[in-house]
Amino acid sequence: MSLCIAVGAKTMVIATTVFTLQWTHSVEKIDWREQWQIEPAGLHLVEARVKGSGAGMEPGDDAKLKDGWWTWTPKLAPIKQLSLAASGTTGGGWHLCYADTCIELGKQAGQSAVLSPCP
Repeated sequence: MSLCIAVGAKTMVIATTVFTLQWTHSVEKIDWREQWQIEPAGLHLVEARVKGSGAGMEPGDDAKLKDGWWTWTPKLAPIKQLSLAASGTTGGGWHLCYADTCIELGKQAGQSAVLSPCP
């Protein structure tokens, strides 16, 4: 399976079955990190981490503090696609990492991206 990333009229295909998204919360200025897996049913969020808590950033009920990160396993069903929107207020965009490579999405305000399993 592969990950398709649509940014504007362009689509990028990444040969991976797992990836990590990391960003800084626009209001609280706290780092957030999510581990995703590509499955036949869609994109599955398998782990979430946050460096603190604040408005809209509460760790999950089963969160444990590990190396300064609140870490937990969200109990959510896979989704068909994930839409990312950039506010431009964080000093950067979304960092998508897979294997030994990272790319930045949504660095400019209003720049959006849609992630989905490739058909």
